[in-house]
Amino acid sequence: MAKLATQLIQGANGTEDDRTGTVVPALYLSTAFRHPGLGESTGFDYSRLTTPTRALLETQLATIEKGSAAFAVSSGMAAIDLVFSAFTKTGDHFIASDDLYGGSFRYFDERQAKYQINYDTWDGVDVDGLLLKLQPTTRLIWLETPSNPTMKVIDIEAVATAVHAVRPDILVAVDNTFLTPVYQQPLTLGADVVVHSATKYLGGHNDILAGAVVVNNADLAESLSQQLTTTGQNLDPFDAWLLIRSLKTLNIRMHAHTANARYVAQQLKQTAGVDQVLYAGIGGMISFYLNTQYAVDTFLKNLQICSFAESLGSVETLITVPDVQTHHDMPEAQRRALGITPNLIRVSVGLEDQADIAEDIIQAITHSKE
Repeated sequence: MAKLATQLIQGANGTEDDRTGTVVPALYLSTAFRHPGLGESTGFDYSRLTTPTRALLETQLATIEKGSAAFAVSSGMAAIDLVFSAFTKTGDHFIASDDLYGGSFRYFDERQAKYQINYDTWDGVDVDGLLLKLQPTTRLIWLETPSNPTMKVIDIEAVATAVHAVRPDILVAVDNTFLTPVYQQPLTLGADVVVHSATKYLGGHNDILAGAVVVNNADLAESLSQQLTTTGQNLDPFDAWLLIRSLKTLNIRMHAHTANARYVAQQLKQTAGVDQVLYAGIGGMISFYLNTQYAVDTFLKNLQICSFAESLGSVETLITVPDVQTHHDMPEAQRRALGITPNLIRVSVGLEDQADIAEDIIQAITHSKE
């Protein structure tokens, strides 16, 4: 099998309908497909079920994540909802690592309040402690690594091995948005489900809203397929086509993001006004604590290259304040316990010149001292 960099570029080329020899895969916008005869199908019947463009994308997503089936949906939150709708029901229990995207916790709290699907959190470190939290009704372990926004790294293989040894029926799901299959393939480490907000690094250009779920088990795939057919959260053909395009540069983008993030993190460690830098050592996401003698709002207003915007994973450098943006819906006490303070700054390091990124952030810090 071709290596990942080759698969990303060539995997969607040369489809079965390659009459023209086109290098770029075709975009099929049709919502309906003709049947050859009664009870006969080309494999495509109605666009809510599947389309040629989305099927091509899903094959590509499954391949790069080392899975057997993938499902492209309308957003990262739709991906989370697909997993929980397919695999949990009223009365079930799940465990989530304690540092996650704030929208995930908002979703978890809703499931608990409306559907009595209860959950506990885990620190992401003590695997024996995780096992002690298992209940007879536990159905799912939800992990995000590196975590958002404090960049904690969880040993996926250790968690999956330990959990499956005592409860093979429990699914281990991993949000792989931050590292992508370029740096992390959770299914090869024992996880059962991989989720992406494909809006982020997989899309990479701030112009697609999408999500993905990948599995390597036929029964899990069938459950997801039935649920997706029922709810219709699928990705539209044009965004699927854009995502196929974006995947072609994923490998080179991720390595460039990492190189820039390493440089920026090192420069920030030496910058007056920065109390601590949080970085997993790989990928494009870093966070840092701005000293309380510096004003966060002034810092943001002095940025000239980087953008104060609520997203991540794009070619542009985006800066977020989790306490008032991505994690604001979490109770304040919970935010503080996780280290999410008003002075925690999250940086999605883009692909601009690394010196320009660092200099822009540092000059904004310098001008924000009160």
